[in-house]
This record gives sequence, C-alpha cells and structure tokens, in this order.
Amino acid sequence: MQKPNGTGLTRIWRATRCSMDGIGYAFRYESAFRQEILLCLVLIPVALWLADSPVELILLIVPLLFLLVVECLNSAVEAAIDRISTERHPLSKQAKDLGSAAVFFTMLIIVVSWLAILLPKLL
Repeated sequence: MQKPNGTGLTRIWRATRCSMDGIGYAFRYESAFRQEILLCLVLIPVALWLADSPVELILLIVPLLFLLVVECLNSAVEAAIDRISTERHPLSKQAKDLGSAAVFFTMLIIVVSWLAILLPKLL
C-alpha cells in the first residue's frame, strides 16, 4: 500500500518543497532556464516602469512567467525521454522537438505582448 501524502497543510508543505526542488534543479542544470530567469529579472522591472494600467502590467509579466512554466515542462519531457533511453529514436526526437516548439511559441507570445504595449507608446 502506498503511503499517503498527507492532507491539508502537510500536503501543501510537501508539494511546495517538491516545487522548490524542481525550481532548484532547473536553475542548477538547465542553462535555458537560467537565461529565462535573467530575462525576467530584466524585463519585470521594465514592465513595472512601463505599464500604465494593471492590464498592461499583466500583459507584460504573465507571458514571462508562462515562459518559465513551459521551460520547466520542456525540461521534464526531456528528462523523461532520457530516462527511458539514451538511444536515438524518432519518437524521442519528436517529443523533444515538440517541447522546444512550445518554448518557441511562448517566446512569440512574449514578443507580441510587449510589442502590443510598446508600439502605441513609441508612435
């Protein structure tokens, strides 16, 4: 029988610890995650300065945070594929490429959001 993960605050505490472990792992071992953290550290203060309304602030910051989410999921897919086998296989490549595509589309969302806010201010 599997040991229960607890209930209430105990479960929340354990889940938070697992989340922090995942963030720590991503930061230590995933260079793309570190680069995206740096991007967030630069752009979030710019967003706070640039935004004229709460909606603009959300449109500038949320896509940046979403990029971190997608990068973590991409890294999880890559780790799972590598755990299954280090052999080259078309399905492994497909899974990894799809994860990379998700990161790419998230970056496009960031560019579109920032341009939508910046262009009217510059024109």
